[in-house]
Amino acid sequence: MFGSKTKHQRTPAPATKLAAAVTRRPGLRGWRGRGQGEAVYVTAADEWRGTSVQVCGLWPFVGGSGTPILGVPIGVHTDTGAPFGADPISWFMHGMINNPSMFVLGLPHYGKSTLVRHIVLGLAGRSINPLILGDLKPDYVDLIEALGGQVISLGPGRGHLNVLDPGEATGAAVRLLASAEEHRAKANRILNDPDGDQAAAALLAAAVKAEKLAEQLMADSHNRRLNMITALITIVRNAKPSAHEESLIDRALHILDERLDRVPLIGDLIEVIKDAPDELRAIALDRGDMSRYLDATDQLRQSLYSLDGSGRFSDMFSQPTDQPMDLTKPVVFDLSGISDTQRDIQAACLLACWSTGFATVQVAHTLADAGLEPRRNYFVVMDELWRALRSGEGMVDRVDSLTRLNRTEGVGQAMITHTMSDLEALPTESERMKARGFVERSGMVVCGALPGAEMEKLNKAVTLSRAEQARLISWADPGSWTDVGGSRKRVRPGLGKFLFKVGGRPGIPVALKLTSVEEKLHDTNKRWTISQNGEEDN
Repeated sequence: MFGSKTKHQRTPAPATKLAAAVTRRPGLRGWRGRGQGEAVYVTAADEWRGTSVQVCGLWPFVGGSGTPILGVPIGVHTDTGAPFGADPISWFMHGMINNPSMFVLGLPHYGKSTLVRHIVLGLAGRSINPLILGDLKPDYVDLIEALGGQVISLGPGRGHLNVLDPGEATGAAVRLLASAEEHRAKANRILNDPDGDQAAAALLAAAVKAEKLAEQLMADSHNRRLNMITALITIVRNAKPSAHEESLIDRALHILDERLDRVPLIGDLIEVIKDAPDELRAIALDRGDMSRYLDATDQLRQSLYSLDGSGRFSDMFSQPTDQPMDLTKPVVFDLSGISDTQRDIQAACLLACWSTGFATVQVAHTLADAGLEPRRNYFVVMDELWRALRSGEGMVDRVDSLTRLNRTEGVGQAMITHTMSDLEALPTESERMKARGFVERSGMVVCGALPGAEMEKLNKAVTLSRAEQARLISWADPGSWTDVGGSRKRVRPGLGKFLFKVGGRPGIPVALKLTSVEEKLHDTNKRWTISQNGEEDN
């Protein structure tokens, strides 16, 4: 019934051995062996960034958030290659930092000025006017000229800046008072209208506001002129003027404003002190004895004479200002005509430029508050900070008083120096603490290549981990002794690399990337550019 089992049984096929090429499988990097195509180096997968709307289909994401890209595009993260963007104004406006300022530290020739110029160019594209208040090399003149800005030259025989010039403050005060009168006139015209009480009250309030702004503007202008004169005297003497000398200058400036219907000069200030009006004699405590007055003012007049064209400062500060600042354009003060051996003159010019720049910015914002000018924001660059701080006793207080307006006055600010040793070299501990305060108050601190000896000093102002310290020290290495890629130029490992620190957060190491347009503008070694024929390559 079941039949034979062998009737329908298939004959098995003879066993065959597969070729080795079929049974062997390639490894993770391809076929092993010579000529087999093994990949010795596996390239990283391409990474892309996008908004949650653009890449919503890839959720949940397999990686965490990367570096911030808010603000001016700076470059890429040195470890991950992720793009990075930052500037103090953008980060402040988005609540990432509490102060729209940055402090840049790094050894010379590692790209500090190039980084700041890159940020300046990016902010200029957002209609934020850059103000370079003192360019000693010059590093920023070509950039400001390319932006269509204003270049103001200053130095012995190259330009003049009258430190007693109130600038635009006087004209702005006149405009504010005229606006107040106009508001009062309009309020009086509509008071008879039964429905005009509310509008009249608003106009009267605007008039009172304009009058207060005018009064504050003139008071601030007076204080800045007093601060500038005392700072210059400090540089001349390498010591602060006495309390009664400051009082004499203060009163003399008020007398000048009452007597003259033009902008006063330092020579006018000397003449007022020589005339010995009763107000000044009372301050000098001469007790009716003219010889006592002369003794009390001799040293002050000698210091002022050295600023009036007869000393090493020549006539830089004793003649009318050649070029008033135009805040509708980018502005740079070109101080490159001053030799590096004239450190005191450089420091005096830097202070004068800073004082003039901040005073002009304050005038612009006051007019904007009153509705008389459009609102503008500015980015102020204060390079070579150490030169001004070391120029005399009490200069830290002078600089501090000049720079405390950035957050409230709508001004972004960048301070640049080489190392913390520049700040620690000040004569007294109180001044060193105030100088460290410049770093501590900054919204972001940007560190380039630094030597190991700087780490302990830097940690007093900014908390750095051991890994971050090691990174900064490694960037200061000189690099290879041999040519790179056959070129004559050696590449330093820390060139163009910076660590961005905000508070106690981990720092972000970034490699700066420039566009082709920027590379020529950022050449700070033009005099070392030699063609292959041995001639300067322009």
